[in-house]
Amino acid sequence: MATINEHYLKLKAGYLFPEIARRVNAFAQQHAEAKIIKLGIGDVTEPLPPAIVKAMHSAVDEMANRETFHGYGPEQGYAFLREKIVEHDYKPRGCAVEADEVFVSDGSKCDTANILDILGPGNTIAMTDPVYPVYVDTNVMAGHTGVANERGEYGGLVYLSATAENDFTPDLPTKKIDVVYLCYPNNPTGAVASKDTLTRWVRYAQEHGALILFDAAYEAFITDAAIPHSIYEIDGARDVAIEFRSFSKNAGFTGTRCAYTVVPKSVTGVDGSGQAVALHKLWSRRQSTKFNGVSYIVQRGAEAVYSDAGRKQTRELVSFYLANAKIVRDTLSSLGFDVYGGVNAPYVWLKTPGGMSSWTFFDKLLGETHIVGTPGSGFGASGEGYFRISAFNSRANIDEAMTRIKGKLKL
Repeated sequence: MATINEHYLKLKAGYLFPEIARRVNAFAQQHAEAKIIKLGIGDVTEPLPPAIVKAMHSAVDEMANRETFHGYGPEQGYAFLREKIVEHDYKPRGCAVEADEVFVSDGSKCDTANILDILGPGNTIAMTDPVYPVYVDTNVMAGHTGVANERGEYGGLVYLSATAENDFTPDLPTKKIDVVYLCYPNNPTGAVASKDTLTRWVRYAQEHGALILFDAAYEAFITDAAIPHSIYEIDGARDVAIEFRSFSKNAGFTGTRCAYTVVPKSVTGVDGSGQAVALHKLWSRRQSTKFNGVSYIVQRGAEAVYSDAGRKQTRELVSFYLANAKIVRDTLSSLGFDVYGGVNAPYVWLKTPGGMSSWTFFDKLLGETHIVGTPGSGFGASGEGYFRISAFNSRANIDEAMTRIKGKLKL
């Protein structure tokens, strides 16, 4: 009989968002009349920008003709997209990224998980807390942790607490770590990292031989000109960091799937004998073996993000969601909530009232206003007592949700 990967049995209560869906479905079955507004999962609602749609239509037409048909594409991604990424996302910010260091994929969620394939089992791994659950769960699946304690913290992981008391900017580790996940603008808190903060992390990584896994999926939402968009804006980061980016939120690709990961040729790990090995080579081997690449049609759509029309339309899309975030932030602040984020990020992070637990507030918000958010404790122990509201929705739903909270939520 086939044996299983028993590390999966250590996972706590399933993935966060399926648990939210389970509770919402149970509520909906008992309250069929309720119009539920979902401000929990970070899924976009607005349609793809016209420039992207036009490019995809043209690509479909190409696929209809023998002369312009495309079969298997390069696993690393088509050069036309990788070159545009370098030209528009990195060169203007002085980042020395080369096109052959860009790997196009179907999602940064997948890449932040799959990167573990090329890292060894003995690494000491750190992550900020609260944190995007995929970082934790995939390390559990890979066997990098022990069992979880009563707070949901897994043995073997180093948790770097980020709360209002430290402005959601955790201190550097007090012990040596080998790998650290950083996400800025942060999901779920909406915090951003200053140039000084990122510089301290890069210097730490250089001093201790650590690897930074930098998730910049929300960089398009940065409005403060002083805040870096890329870890590679920091001198020396090319030697110690891998960066993940996505077209999901800035260009509406959550249902289309396209992202990319930058693995500089100068970033290394060590083998069992202590010899340096280029991670670029390993990631390229992993992708060419386990990944078939993103479709030609989708990559042509992603390329259109960088056209003049595409850049204008995606900026408008980002501005739309940031305006939603401002409405949420202003409304909750006016009601006396302690509110964070929502300025350089599409998420508003609030402190639950009266010391209420995160899941208790989830049930209260759903029961009294029929609005769904995300309990902070689902992002880690330091998220207990906090709650995330997503700005990804229609303006009508955002306005209606805030009206309900003002009129129906009993504080």
